[in-house]
Amino acid sequence: MRSAFGSTFDVPLGYLNTASIGVPPAHTASVVADAVRRWATGADGPGAVDEQVGTAREAFGRLVGVPSERVAAGASVSQLVSLVAAGLPADASVLVVRGEFTSLTFPFAARGLRVTEVDLDDVVAEAGRHDLVAVSVVQSADGRVADLDGLRATGVPVLLDASQAVGWMPLDLGWADWVVAVGYKFLMSPRGCAWLACSPSALERTVPVAANWFAGEDPWATVYGLPLRLAPDARRLDISPVWLSQYGAAASLPYLASLDLAAVRDHAVGLADALLTGLGLAPRGSAVVSLDLPSAGERLAAAGVRSSLRAGRVRLAFHLYNTVEDVDLVLTALA
Repeated sequence: MRSAFGSTFDVPLGYLNTASIGVPPAHTASVVADAVRRWATGADGPGAVDEQVGTAREAFGRLVGVPSERVAAGASVSQLVSLVAAGLPADASVLVVRGEFTSLTFPFAARGLRVTEVDLDDVVAEAGRHDLVAVSVVQSADGRVADLDGLRATGVPVLLDASQAVGWMPLDLGWADWVVAVGYKFLMSPRGCAWLACSPSALERTVPVAANWFAGEDPWATVYGLPLRLAPDARRLDISPVWLSQYGAAASLPYLASLDLAAVRDHAVGLADALLTGLGLAPRGSAVVSLDLPSAGERLAAAGVRSSLRAGRVRLAFHLYNTVEDVDLVLTALA
């Protein structure tokens, strides 16, 4: 058991796979376990999770710098990005990063829109030629960080996927048209929860293609019958919540939102850069790094390091619960 930033984590030495699955605080794991026990006995009613949905929504808004009434609750990035894609004109042109995570790009391609791939370093320069830029704040494959200031200055509508950034990076993204993120990585929540923050003008252009009772102006009064009566704010884009994941999110997200995220960033990035320096590589200023070293994956696995293979390279991710012991274990394994 490790202690970090005022909480405890049952995370083993060498766990550097948060970019795939975040380890929850012990309190969050306990909350979810209690919810499972109540489910097993039928103790909770259908509306028992409503408060948790609101708590997680508000905390996500604080983490990305957006008021809660502009945040929709969903289940995955692709599901929420599809709402954005549905609202674009049929001839819209979308700019994405070459090698971007496909949950961000496939919804636009599946709709038949014009999707152009460029290198991350070229996104700002090319943005003005397109109707929308869709880019991850931190690239999933290798941890490179997007030029957010440059994107903001273009004035082009922007959709940001913050899945690999929110939770360790201080973010103030109220300027973006859309911000999407999933909960099971650096937000340390169970799989099955995600959020989409919309600017007021972007909300008007986002289509509730999965309109349902939970997105109603009063969910428990919109269970039956027409006419359509959706919520006036971003809740109109909600889907019916995945109960157990929302219990976990309502525990983990307020905890993260209460922290000094600049300190979390400095901690996680400091460890990542120390690893790179120890390997004779240049620091990259990201909590997510990738290594192109011979047999690195096998050597790390043999040493008990949990990592992942992405785009042909070993990916390692540091979070608030990691320590210099994890760095030393990697350096020893790759010496």
